[in-house]
Amino acid sequence: MTENEPALILIVDDDYDFLEINRLILERAGYRVVTAAEPKQALVRMNEEKPDLVITDLMMTSLDSGFFFARSIKEDPRYANIPVIIATSVSSALGLDFRPRTDEDRAQMHVDAYFDKPLDTNQLLNTIANLLSRAAVTPGADAADESLEG
Repeated sequence: MTENEPALILIVDDDYDFLEINRLILERAGYRVVTAAEPKQALVRMNEEKPDLVITDLMMTSLDSGFFFARSIKEDPRYANIPVIIATSVSSALGLDFRPRTDEDRAQMHVDAYFDKPLDTNQLLNTIANLLSRAAVTPGADAADESLEG
């Protein structure tokens, strides 16, 4: 993200409709958006162009593939400062509650924010703006210390 170029957001989800709806929402909000249907494809996209923020589903190739993907981002020095948002329907689909309650929970999940689907668009856009502004103001900061809950 530069002053002249809008932030690049990578959305990772195996639901094509979710990808397209949220791509349109984020593009209308002024962001550049790339999408991937699963984590391996997302890592290829990240190597092509480093995103400023990642939104990932939790359940894709496995129940917790989003957590593994988030951890791979946060443990890679090239990507460690990229904010990661988990967006999931695991609560409604399976009755499981993975919602982080504390900053420590988010740090253990390797995420900066967590949203249940369907997403609240205004809350998502506010969270994205907040995470991007924090990342821009504090380069090199540990993202786990700058967490938000959606």
